[in-house]
Amino acid sequence: SLLSALGTVNHGSLNDVELSQLHMVSLHFELEFPEQAFPLTHIHSKLLTSFKSQEPRPSKLQRDVASTLTRIGWDYAFEFVTPEKLSLDMAQPETMKAIEVDGPSHFLKCKGESRVVDGRTNFKSRLLSRLGWTVIHVPYFEWNALIDAAAQESYLQSMII
Repeated sequence: SLLSALGTVNHGSLNDVELSQLHMVSLHFELEFPEQAFPLTHIHSKLLTSFKSQEPRPSKLQRDVASTLTRIGWDYAFEFVTPEKLSLDMAQPETMKAIEVDGPSHFLKCKGESRVVDGRTNFKSRLLSRLGWTVIHVPYFEWNALIDAAAQESYLQSMII
């Protein structure tokens, strides 16, 4: 099986991005199959170290959304890190609500006007939901269509209520 094959991979040949991705897989495995041992348990600390080394790089879009949240009085932690080491763009840990700003890199390139959220974004949202978080997504194309600060404030207020 694929999982048993994971135990035979030469982990020294994997870079930090690949090890970071394996950390997310191990977290998923722990949540979905708590009674089974993940095959890479012996390198868990290496996976976690690689995952934590992937520094978040807030975008202008993310900072704009954060500023608007501040204007409407929504208290949040910027670039909040969960106990599982998942980074959230903005979060209220006490209410377990998170806002994730989804720029163009969160979507697959499709023909026409359709936009499909990529697998990594879907996977992270699923993990967060399993951990009890309510995740509110702010797609760049919806945000960019808002004409002024009042429209942005109204948009976010309707989403966080």
